[in-house]
Amino acid sequence: MVLHLPHSDFSRRHLLTSTAAGLFTAAMPGIARAQPATQPPPKSSAPDEFTVTNAESIEVNARPIPFFDNRDHSRIRFGSLEFRSGLVLTSGFRGFGGLSGLRLDATGERFISFSDKGSWFTGHIVYSGRVMTGLDDVEAAPMLGADGKPITAHGWFDSESIALDGSLVYIGLERVNQILRFDFAQGFTHARGEAIAVPPAVKKLPHNKGLEALVVVPKEGIKGTPLAGTLVALSERGLDRDGNLIAFLIGGKTPGQFAVRRTYNFDISDAVLLPSGELLILERKFSWLTGIGIRIRSIPLQSVAPGALVDGPAIFDADLSDEVDNMEGIDAHVTADGDTVLTMVSDDNFSMLQRTLLLQFTLVG
Repeated sequence: MVLHLPHSDFSRRHLLTSTAAGLFTAAMPGIARAQPATQPPPKSSAPDEFTVTNAESIEVNARPIPFFDNRDHSRIRFGSLEFRSGLVLTSGFRGFGGLSGLRLDATGERFISFSDKGSWFTGHIVYSGRVMTGLDDVEAAPMLGADGKPITAHGWFDSESIALDGSLVYIGLERVNQILRFDFAQGFTHARGEAIAVPPAVKKLPHNKGLEALVVVPKEGIKGTPLAGTLVALSERGLDRDGNLIAFLIGGKTPGQFAVRRTYNFDISDAVLLPSGELLILERKFSWLTGIGIRIRSIPLQSVAPGALVDGPAIFDADLSDEVDNMEGIDAHVTADGDTVLTMVSDDNFSMLQRTLLLQFTLVG
């Protein structure tokens, strides 16, 4: 979703990315390929100056964010999270920006990110100890469709969500309400995306409020879950009759639809599943009266089932008194010291009034 935010007088411009097979290896046979007839017709949108048309290496500059709370620079604890480090990312490459999500490898170094213009960004995060200092080996490439052409040639934009299952990468597209599956073992970012079959209700999600978060439940590693091998897809603000957020279980042994309780007008931005079985949902809201709000809720995976209404406590809250922007992506990794680290990224909407932020926190509570 495009979330345009007003300009503030803070200099930080408030308001509102190696080897692929080595990083990502496996398969999800339970999710079927869509038949060609189900693919949506081309939209009227056209590529613009921010659309990546060819694969190329790019330079990304990073400025450190020394503190998260602009009122109390000594504060590092925010709910169940402790601030580790942050970066403001910029680039002279016009196509860099609009980041809708990211996924990291097990070390928290190599990443796959993407923009809502149908573009890939890959590379690795550089650290000094536990502090992020920049990005290196960053490459940009267009997402390709089954015909080998950029998906933008079909009028497919608004790539808003990502999930990994081994070498398979799933990308959710808003507006056309479709999910593409790429096998990065077949050419990394040159892999071709194929549309998978989705429940009919996915196609009925509202314009620009569609699939905003994707999570694959691993086949092994989380004990006692019937959702192993399932792709969990959450809408940004597709509402059921009770005003709750519509979500789907695709593939696996128990496919179906469930809902996430919507509170305080928050919408879903992304989600990540921890090895402990906690589903962390990144949420945001905006109003001209109260500004922007960012929240993370923790929901037990064991509560997710067809027909269920799930809810969980907020473990993190932030607003414009903190170093936030239009936060759209979240992922997690575990360090060699055993710390669970959450990484968040923001979508600047290619606006000079917003920023691309990369933030990291330790989960301590």
